Amino acid sequence: MEKEFSNIAIPTSLYKKLEEFIKGTEFSSVSSFAAKVLRESMSKEEPETQVFTKEEEEKVKEKLKALGYID
Repeated sequence: MEKEFSNIAIPTSLYKKLEEFIKGTEFSSVSSFAAKVLRESMSKEEPETQVFTKEEEEKVKEKLKALGYID
């Protein structure tokens, strides 16, 4: 069965930030990342509490700094 897709418009600046954000992750495209985030946000289940290692937390902070979200 073939999946059908639709397009969603987002600002180009956000798209470029997301491209940088997903580099080195499991996501092969901004679309796959956005689909996962949207599915999770629509889930009615309680979100799992996820514990990050200190190293993982530092990597996230570095990416957020690089994207200009934190100083």
